[in-house]
Amino acid sequence: MSEVIKIATRESYGNALVELGAAHDNLVVLDADLAAATKTSIFKSAYPKRHIDCGIAECNMMGIAAGLATTGKVPFASSFAMFAAGRAFEQIRNSIGYPHLNVKIGATHAGISVGEDGATHQCNEDIALMRTIPGMVVINPCDDVEAKAAIKAAYEYEGPVYLRFGRLATPILNDANTYEFKIGKGITFKVGKDVTIIATGLCVAESLDAANKLSECGIDAGVINIHTIKPLDEDLVIAAAKATGKIVTVEEHSVIGGLGSAVCDCICENAPCKVLKIGINDVYGESGPAVKLLEKYGLTSDGIFEKVKNFVK
Repeated sequence: MSEVIKIATRESYGNALVELGAAHDNLVVLDADLAAATKTSIFKSAYPKRHIDCGIAECNMMGIAAGLATTGKVPFASSFAMFAAGRAFEQIRNSIGYPHLNVKIGATHAGISVGEDGATHQCNEDIALMRTIPGMVVINPCDDVEAKAAIKAAYEYEGPVYLRFGRLATPILNDANTYEFKIGKGITFKVGKDVTIIATGLCVAESLDAANKLSECGIDAGVINIHTIKPLDEDLVIAAAKATGKIVTVEEHSVIGGLGSAVCDCICENAPCKVLKIGINDVYGESGPAVKLLEKYGLTSDGIFEKVKNFVK
């Protein structure tokens, strides 16, 4: 059996920026004194004149990115999710979102898998915050292949985009030779009859493993990857709700305002059915090894398996 290759999507971010930078002179990268962690240091090494370190001043960085966008540049403003979506929310809302400027926000180290950095750095609210900004596209890729494709799509899209990346290495699920990324279009990994698991980010791989375990106990679970939370692929979600009558959402994010909320908004209007939301249940995270935290908060394949099994039974 071949070894599963794992790559952190923040690594994908740095590598994709270099590839795009080679083809597009108008691409610039901003960072807030975290280039080594966000992996924009890879871009800085290749194109030092197009990399701006704004220091520990995320709010100012978003203002600079907005200004650059008005001159025809395509800025990728980078920091930890907690600082990008959290600390700089007002600047993103008023200086980027309101004028609908062509700024891309690369938010790394999202969710509890930040690990030992603890609750202050584990941003489980960023998707909820970004969803509320009119016109903001929100993307949370599941692996290296999808992340690179998402970054390219974000560059080509005219308008603000929030890209969410993780610290923890995750399995590569997609084939780079055949994969196609489309903003607002989910991907069906597995069709099921009894329940559909709708997952995003690192939870997609865990959900696929959980679905395999469920099949062993007679539960046929489908798995959908929603990489774009806004705009949501409503047609795919509605079809799944009608087909199985039971939906489970899985996200490394609060169950309030994230993927689960977006799916529920869609389903309650178009195809009401039973829904279980798996995520962070209105609590802060805590310091600890990333894998152990995912286990504790029920976001590993075993945790998802148990919750879905009980939900279906």
